[in-house]
Amino acid sequence: MKPTMTRRCLLAAATLLAATGAQAQSWPSKPVTWVVPFPAGGGTDAFARPLTAVLSKQTGKQFIIDNKGGAGGTVGAGIASKAAPDGYTFFMGAVHHAIAPAMYPKLEYKLEEDFVPVALISSVPQVIVVNPAKVPATDLKGLLEFIRKNPGKLNYGSAGNGTSHHLAGELFKLQTKTFITHIPYRGAGPALQDLIAGQVDMMFDGLGSSATHIKSGRIKALAVAANKRAPGFPDVPTSVEGGVPTYQVATWYGLWAPKGTPKDVISAMQGELRKAFADEAIKSAWNGLGTEVPSMYGDAFGNFVSSEVKRWAEVVKSSGAKLD
Repeated sequence: MKPTMTRRCLLAAATLLAATGAQAQSWPSKPVTWVVPFPAGGGTDAFARPLTAVLSKQTGKQFIIDNKGGAGGTVGAGIASKAAPDGYTFFMGAVHHAIAPAMYPKLEYKLEEDFVPVALISSVPQVIVVNPAKVPATDLKGLLEFIRKNPGKLNYGSAGNGTSHHLAGELFKLQTKTFITHIPYRGAGPALQDLIAGQVDMMFDGLGSSATHIKSGRIKALAVAANKRAPGFPDVPTSVEGGVPTYQVATWYGLWAPKGTPKDVISAMQGELRKAFADEAIKSAWNGLGTEVPSMYGDAFGNFVSSEVKRWAEVVKSSGAKLD
């Protein structure tokens, strides 16, 4: 290679590195959008809204939530996967997106190929909640007794086909040898509203979205699907205490960036998240939603997602769950 060509290549590389570094240092220089693939009022919203409020305060730039619901969160994921990888669009998905590959034969995106894992946002246990006017049970044992005496009478709402709410319900039915009719919605928010109104009888919900309604008494929490009681909800017993020790399910939420987003920008976002998670307001909010602040970033989060994709594929196969 001629010396002049070598110098040109080095100059071009240096210019590119300088531009990338300048971009990261100035990020964010304009509003940042988080695509949330469910309607407002669900568990994803419950964590996204207080977190983006703190990030807006930290950076001096607005972090905007763009709710894009539909098809168990896969519509919003498809939209986010096609967003410009410029560091100004991120995707806040959930465990539902680790389930989707086993439930939906044709997706517009590939979670582990079209996105870069940024961080785990939260992980909360599923909670079995009922409308107290429709289900006369005060604990998990009472619920099972009622279901077995009244086969086929109860139904449960979910955030949509292929979501953790749906699979948690199918897993519960499989492990307890009971039957409850599945009613899919376009997000946890609409399902919860119908649960409160008595249009559906019960839900297997993420504790984050049910938390405020449990505290208000509008719905009754019978058990958390875990081996220990949830932070902020010491009076809600576990599935172990309720006699179904194998029933343990968590709803987690995570942040991804479209493939091709500059690494320095992703690092900057991770730095802002670490700072936000140290904020007392966030710690208090997460505790009130039944969880603790996480610490899982980048490759560690990506490896966790891969393990969840495999785990839920086995649950789908074992339960025989299908799109209703």
